[in-house]
Amino acid sequence: MQQTIFADFARLFPERFNNKTNGITPRRWLALANPPLASLLDRSIGTAWRRDLDRLAGLRPLADDAAFLRVFERAKRLNKERLSNWLSATMSIAVDPDALFDVQVKRIHEYKRQLLNVLQLVARYRQILADPDEDRVPRVAIFSGKAASSYHMAKVIIQLIHDVARTVNTDERLRGALKVVFVPNYGVSVAEMIMPAADLSEQISTAGTEASGTGNMKLALNGALTIGTEDGANIEIRDAVGIDHIFIFGHSAAEVARLRANRHEPRRLYEENDLLRHALDDIAQGRFCREHPDRYRGLVDSLLVYGDHYLLLADFDSYLAAQARVDRLRRDPQAWTRTALLNVAAMGPFSSDRTVDEYARQIWSVERLG
Repeated sequence: MQQTIFADFARLFPERFNNKTNGITPRRWLALANPPLASLLDRSIGTAWRRDLDRLAGLRPLADDAAFLRVFERAKRLNKERLSNWLSATMSIAVDPDALFDVQVKRIHEYKRQLLNVLQLVARYRQILADPDEDRVPRVAIFSGKAASSYHMAKVIIQLIHDVARTVNTDERLRGALKVVFVPNYGVSVAEMIMPAADLSEQISTAGTEASGTGNMKLALNGALTIGTEDGANIEIRDAVGIDHIFIFGHSAAEVARLRANRHEPRRLYEENDLLRHALDDIAQGRFCREHPDRYRGLVDSLLVYGDHYLLLADFDSYLAAQARVDRLRRDPQAWTRTALLNVAAMGPFSSDRTVDEYARQIWSVERLG
């Protein structure tokens, strides 16, 4: 804001610019949305966390308590069973609660890069078919979100997710290694069902494009690990949980600016990376939409011909490497659960109570009552 969008105004009135990290209410996004975890917190650290989210730090000493980790994991499992049953009842889709639930729920927009997620899923699909006997971490990729009514490209991306899901979910060769789900009519009620069940939180916007975001906070509060770029509130979540408990990847905002200034070459990346090239060719040539083989030609052209403005191809390898780290950690259930618990324990600063208090004291000059 100070360096680009309102640079002139910031030079005239620098004192008018300050940062207040937004937040989420623990009453809705944990107490109401996640009864199994809320009940466990009440028994282990008391009930005051509802009004003072910093109390979650009291969970840290329990991170090495194997018995507590089992109970914590059981709470997650109950939420995953609830979501699995709901998907079966409402969408006739069967998913395994033991699989890793990989969640990207947010507004559909090119800068949020749902398409990058789809590219890695197509690459994963190809890898599974190439070596079906390899022992893999089963994964359920869950998307949800809405697009602006006139945003054509966003709607094309939604259609692609559906077509990939149709192809993947009916391919018996996968033997449960991968499923893809797009949940319709995203809103608070759907989010309250999905977020407590999430294992992995996809926060993969191009660095320098996300003002903040709160979905990442809600998911981490419910025990999902974050895979994301150094963008928006991901930066503050990284600082809160520690770099060893988050999966950071991709170019920084400064590197993004340099790549754009130097006219990066997406076609060269396409030609040099076999996995990326095959994934893009599968989409462009109609593998996921046999009845309309040219449906996604324009989508692929937006990356290869018109410059890949949001740098999906530039971050592709780094994203796949981060996803490989996710799979490695998932193979150690106790280490995964410990990391998830430490994420919950670090979420105190992301309460909306803290945000409103900072506004009251530092901007509105309003004294707290009581």
